[in-house]
Formats: sequence, C-alpha cells, structure tokens
Amino acid sequence: MTGRRAAVVGRPIAHSLSPVIHQAGYAAAGLAGWSYTRIECGAEELLALVAGLGPEWAGLSVTMPGKEAALALADEVSPVAAAAGAANTLVRRPDGTWYADNTDVTGMVEVLTTAGVSTGATVTVLGAGGTARAALATAARLGASGVTVVARRESAIDELRPVAGALGIPLTGAGWPDAATHAATADVVVSTVPKGVADPLATEVRWRPSTVLFDALYDPWPTPLAAAASAAGCRVVSGLDLLLAQAVGQFEHFTGMPAPRAAMARAVAGHRRPASSGRS
Repeated sequence: MTGRRAAVVGRPIAHSLSPVIHQAGYAAAGLAGWSYTRIECGAEELLALVAGLGPEWAGLSVTMPGKEAALALADEVSPVAAAAGAANTLVRRPDGTWYADNTDVTGMVEVLTTAGVSTGATVTVLGAGGTARAALATAARLGASGVTVVARRESAIDELRPVAGALGIPLTGAGWPDAATHAATADVVVSTVPKGVADPLATEVRWRPSTVLFDALYDPWPTPLAAAASAAGCRVVSGLDLLLAQAVGQFEHFTGMPAPRAAMARAVAGHRRPASSGRS
C-alpha cells in the first residue's frame, strides 16, 4: 500500500487534529506511503471536490458543514448514515464509487456507554446540525426514552423530525431560552453548538451530578459548560474522546486494516490542553 491519500474536509478546518491522529495511525501500522491532510471546503463545494479526486484517494473525513452533502453525493450509504441523515466518512471503492458512513454515531455510542449511559436515559441535544443528527441516531441505539432538541431556529428542529421518526425515537423541540432548563433535567446532555454559543449556560444550568455531558468541542478545553458540569460532579466527555473513537472507524474504512488505537490515542493525549477553536 503506497501513495494513498486521505483528508479531512470542512470549513473552518485549520484547527482539525484529524491529521495528527490518522498520521500517527499510519506510522504505527507501517503505512509509509500514506498521507492525510486538511482541505478547506464548504458544503456547496464538496461535490466538485470529490469529482476531481484521483484513484490514489482512499477516502475523506467530513466535518461541518458538509455532512449532509456527503450523504447526498455517495453512491452507497450505510444504514447508520441513512438513519442519521448525515455522513462524516466517504470511502472510495476500487471501482471509483463512493460509500458514505457515519462513524460519529458508533463513536458517540462508545464514549457515552463508557461514561455509564444506560437504556431509558433522557437526552437533551443542544443544536440541530449534522452532529445533532448523529446524536439522535446515538440516542436511538442507546435505547433512550426520548430526545429534546434545543435550537435557536425552530425550522432547524423541524428538519430533524423526519430523522427522529425514521429512528423511532420521540423528539421534543425547544427554543434556546429554555436550554438551561432542559439541560438541568436530562440524564444526558449533548452539546453540538459552535464555540462560544453554550458558554452562557455554564452559569445558568443547575446540574445534577448524575447527568452525563458530552461536549463536541475540544479546543480550548475544558469549555465553560464542561468545566461547570464537572465542578457539579457530572461525568464529562469531550470532543477529543469522540474524535478518537470516530477516527478509528475511518482508519479501518480507508486502509482495510485494524486501527492501531493505542498509537492514535497517544496522539490525542498530546493535545489535551487549551488552544484555539475546534471540532472534528
């Protein structure tokens, strides 16, 4: 396996630690000819980008805002990506076609299960974008009793209702002014909003120590929301935990080899420190 390429695509993308994790995996697996880079790309540009990639490309990791566009351009879609209505992984098949998957879902299930989330939990999702779609699919896989989606736009919540219906999970919508109330009463809170949006909630939520918070951000860390939840005794999962878990699945898609998880985890561990902005 020589001369193969992969990349993470999104906007903004300069902050992404995905190259650090995947390159560590390639080195540990002895894939000397493999490279993994960042490509600045909006959702509307993704189709043209993919169409111009040569046969040396093994796949793409897709972050915001292109997860729905990635699903739409694929020739074949995994059941989990179809259910979520979004894809974070595009895999180039030997015949040149593209396969879409969503390793955010499998990764999120892993990290929340490890944090102690069990069947029947109530879930509050902050935000209604592509990561929120993965959160809905995760809630369904974990057997959640219901999900409340809190967003600044009611229309964004309405776009998620068909997803929740297809997943068979009850969805309640709420406006952003009620975010603190819903976070305080949920068993699991999943924050998918951009940097800074949830910061005011840090002083507004009356956390229960039994609540699990997953904050999809990781740079800088901890976020004000995560710090407040941790101080209240909550179990907190960071975006770095998900970044590793979803990257393992992508590595195996791209290379066809078992991921050297320990080496990839060490690469993540080196970046658990305050920095500048970020998601996957």
